[in-house]
Amino acid sequence: MNAEDLRPKAKNQDQIDWGSVKRVLVVRVRSIGDTVLATPSLIALKRFLPDAEIDILLEDWVAPLLEGHDAVDNIITAGKSFTDKMRTARDIRERKYDVVFNLHGGSTSTLLTYATGAKHRIGYTGYRYSFLYTDLLSSSSDFWKKEFTHSAEQQLALLGFVGFPVGDRPRSRLAVIPSALASVMAKIPAKTQRSTETRAETRAVASVPFEFAIFHPTAAFETKQWETQNFARVAEYLASKGICSVAVAGKNEIEVLEKLKGESEVPITAFNDLTLPEITALASKAKLFVGNDSGIAHIAAAVNTPTVVIFGSSNRAHWYPWTDAPNEIVFRELVCQPCPGYECKEFGDPKCIRTLKVEQVIAAIDSVLKQKNGEPDGPPHIS
Repeated sequence: MNAEDLRPKAKNQDQIDWGSVKRVLVVRVRSIGDTVLATPSLIALKRFLPDAEIDILLEDWVAPLLEGHDAVDNIITAGKSFTDKMRTARDIRERKYDVVFNLHGGSTSTLLTYATGAKHRIGYTGYRYSFLYTDLLSSSSDFWKKEFTHSAEQQLALLGFVGFPVGDRPRSRLAVIPSALASVMAKIPAKTQRSTETRAETRAVASVPFEFAIFHPTAAFETKQWETQNFARVAEYLASKGICSVAVAGKNEIEVLEKLKGESEVPITAFNDLTLPEITALASKAKLFVGNDSGIAHIAAAVNTPTVVIFGSSNRAHWYPWTDAPNEIVFRELVCQPCPGYECKEFGDPKCIRTLKVEQVIAAIDSVLKQKNGEPDGPPHIS
């Protein structure tokens, strides 16, 4: 395949002249996981338009997640207030983008997309105020010719719709910032980092770096949050294998972290004050990620950390780890699953997450660690 074969070919060459495109904006004003899963589209854009300026518009609180990403030229932020959004609209209009891809489709993102004044504004027919777009795709299922599509595929489909080669489905990727890595590693207690002691009777010299798993024991909804005491049992199991546990959560989730430490028979280092770049850096050094379906799980997957993700109410076909690193998902299949997750209307108490057993997660951990070590393993441990 030569360089010319890799250039994007638009469906309607009279509509988009990719050779003249100088600036492209990607709009993705949502959460952590949504932002991580936008990176395959950014990679595809930069790969096939290497000389164009590729910018992304994010909510200000999540923007640090893409710092240092090699497929992004500029990160533009949108605040929460009306004044902030008006300022952002003015700024992006002044940048004179040629093409805008909206990967979200809500009211705010649509209006910001329209505010650019770009000649080509690309989205889905189901978006709010869809008449404000110039190019509309019916659905990602229509593009990929399959019923269920992943969030990353849903976003990539918009690029493919206008001619970009996306058939290889790039995986999610985040940059690790050296200063963030140094900062977070300095916060881990020295006893966690202590190397395995040498034993003169078995070896003359040995130096084994500390190994740790990163936990994320919280979630947006009760229907997605595995019991805290179950994570404690997993930490105890990992300790028996010489793997320490480091748990992360949000600023308002300290109670879950304290409960986790109190429930566990082994020490657990916990943080609820790390920045997104620090969490990314920490995840990149972990031997394993174990946690609920969440944005943090997608961060771990995007730095190629082996992952075990525990699913409750959410749609696993849409949100499983988008990575080539070893990974397993653990779930219970029920007729009511997936659901919006705000409450369990079927049982009251969400059986999808409550009935998942520690043994299932441990089996998934063993499977992932075997894959990481290149050992043969049986079928995925999902149930």
